[in-house]
Amino acid sequence: MQPGIRSFFTIFVASLLGTLAACSSEAAEHGVITAYHHVATDTPPSTSISPEQFRAHLEYLRDNDYTVMPLDEMLSQLQAGEAISDRAVAITFDDGYSSIYETAFPMLQEFGFPFTLFLSTGPIDRNQPNYMSWAQITEMAEAGVIIANHTVEHPYMLDRDPGESDSDWLERRRSEILAAERSIEEHTGQSHRLLAYPYGEFNAELKAMLAEEEFVGLAQNSGAVGFHSDFLAVPRFPLASIYANLETATTKLESLAFDVRQLSPDSPVTNSSSPSATLQFSPGDYNFAQIGCFADGEAVTMNWQDQEAGLLEITPQKAFNGRRWRYICTAPLPGSGRYFWYSVQWINPQVGGN
Repeated sequence: MQPGIRSFFTIFVASLLGTLAACSSEAAEHGVITAYHHVATDTPPSTSISPEQFRAHLEYLRDNDYTVMPLDEMLSQLQAGEAISDRAVAITFDDGYSSIYETAFPMLQEFGFPFTLFLSTGPIDRNQPNYMSWAQITEMAEAGVIIANHTVEHPYMLDRDPGESDSDWLERRRSEILAAERSIEEHTGQSHRLLAYPYGEFNAELKAMLAEEEFVGLAQNSGAVGFHSDFLAVPRFPLASIYANLETATTKLESLAFDVRQLSPDSPVTNSSSPSATLQFSPGDYNFAQIGCFADGEAVTMNWQDQEAGLLEITPQKAFNGRRWRYICTAPLPGSGRYFWYSVQWINPQVGGN
């Protein structure tokens, strides 16, 4: 090979390898899904973020090299084991409140960010105050907003009617989900078969029913979504109330998905106030010894049944008396300031809805 050609070839190969390495470093097996409800200051604080805080979230995403993806694309690619951009985020809203159309929608259009609305169709049909109209929802759909399923009446999905059998309860839930899907399709032409569980409540039977109906289920247990996630209970980060704070929200936006299996229990439903869970962590870019698990901000008891194999049992040191709570496990990605994040959801249906 002549010297000039050799020099050109060497430079070309080095450039190509550098480009491939850069692309590889930017590809990821995970993404983050955010969940919002109200964007207002005169709505319930537990489900609200102020317009100023919401704009700050959007500015942070724009200014820090995040890729804001349509939810359906993120889920379909991760479910198929296809890498997506590192720091990929999908934005979602639940319910269908008027502030989503009046305040959030114009902001998101300004930033050019796609998003998904999980819609409860009953309040829209009744023209219920503080909810959008079908005309507004259709306008959003025509602008590219994904309109997805949040049931008809936003029920506590685990609650039964008096004397109702398990099979009748499950069929009633199936009917409501499919009715909402039909209504969304009739008004918007969309049917993505994406369901956000109201209040983030689900059990093994609901997940199996969604699988039969070829839905993806989204919950509200926090964490990043990745190749190995449960696509019948996909984690999302609710960013309202105290969790709307940008400083703490950035840690969640940068989070990574563990490759972890929950060996027990197989359902989040419990009647215990301090249940245990057993997790199997697969090796990854983290050290098993650096995994920490917490409940309500306090460390839980971590019993490594086999640390080399990543087998861990976690048990809280306090009792929980509410209807819903979660345990969170994290581990640092060395040298990055980022954390792997997984949460175990618990629901006690014997406690009244809240």
